[in-house]
Amino acid sequence: MNAIAPKPPFPIRALNHLGRGFASLGFKGKPLDAGQLIDEACRKFKLSDFGPGPFTEGMDALIESLENEAALTPLGRQMARADIIKALGVQLQVQDWFNRYPEIADEKIEAPLIIIGMPRTGTTILHELMQLDPDNRLPLTWEADAPCPPPETASYQSDPRIRAAAKELRFSHYLIPEVTKMHRMGEQLPQECIILTRHAFHSMVNSTIYRIPGYQHWLSHEADMAPIYRYHRRLLQLLQWRCPGKRWVLKSPGHLWHLNALLDEYPDAKLIQTHRDPLKIASSMASMLPTLRSMGSDDIRPLEIAREWADNNMEALDNSVVVRQSGRIAPEQIVDIQFSEFMADQAGAVKRIYDAFELPFSETFAESIRCYIASNPHDKDGGHKHRFEDSGLDYQTERNRCQSYQDYFDVASEF
Repeated sequence: MNAIAPKPPFPIRALNHLGRGFASLGFKGKPLDAGQLIDEACRKFKLSDFGPGPFTEGMDALIESLENEAALTPLGRQMARADIIKALGVQLQVQDWFNRYPEIADEKIEAPLIIIGMPRTGTTILHELMQLDPDNRLPLTWEADAPCPPPETASYQSDPRIRAAAKELRFSHYLIPEVTKMHRMGEQLPQECIILTRHAFHSMVNSTIYRIPGYQHWLSHEADMAPIYRYHRRLLQLLQWRCPGKRWVLKSPGHLWHLNALLDEYPDAKLIQTHRDPLKIASSMASMLPTLRSMGSDDIRPLEIAREWADNNMEALDNSVVVRQSGRIAPEQIVDIQFSEFMADQAGAVKRIYDAFELPFSETFAESIRCYIASNPHDKDGGHKHRFEDSGLDYQTERNRCQSYQDYFDVASEF
């Protein structure tokens, strides 16, 4: 079994060594204090109206876990602080635009297509394929990360934030180059809703970057997601105000924990759930997250991460079964796509989605999909290689746990 914590790349170790040197001289990093961070964000952005925010319950839960559980390095503490101030800044700027242009609130978000599969089930490439349809509007990395000022159609391909996002991605790839093999990222590639809700401190992405099990438990079991999905809608309204599309196509594994709240806000949503052997998902997450977390902490626990995310994955998947059994989702409102089906014929899988929702699917679109797949094979960046036996999880125990999900959705085992 290979459950060894990854050694952080040299740039990260050097930055942390420098930070510890300053700390030994008495220059310690600032604490993550909610009040101070709010004040700092207001000064930095010269604004004070957070609108429905600043979502202090989520911020407090996040800060408590970061301080007590995350074992932050100097670089990790700086990252966390910057993340929180950035989220507060987005809230301030979004509300400022709504204050100055109240007509943004009249924007309609109708029948969005929402991909709700777990990571490693084909959702990323499916989202990219949806981008090939000119009728579809997807949140791209650069605009999801920095939604203000709202994008405009005329400058959508040349907005200076595109270059800024590319620079930030190059820096993160320099710090943790292995991530490029694990997950496709690009400034003009589609982005997940977990980035939008991260601006409101309610996002599973925080738990992938930091060791914060207390926060993840709160997010999964205690958080009130109704105001967060209302904020999610506000962000879509802002993004489409000056750069509209015929329909939104969104995606996030985070929705699986909160399907009822998602449907309360978007009752006309059209859902696409992708399925794959949960043990493949657990194996991939167990391999990927130690690398991600090494950027902000030296205390990396691969076996604990595997156990944590095996549990998180099954909570989400089991919740999808419960919601489907409840009848909350009408059969005509959702399409199920098996990973093996999708990998065998991506154009055919997308056509099945379009047919189910009575959307026009042209041969031109089909050919665009085939060309895109040919130009972007799954191992283009080296591929993410992982083995379940390296996770430290017991195969039979995990297989038994996911059996009800596999039976309900007829999901094949890959091992």
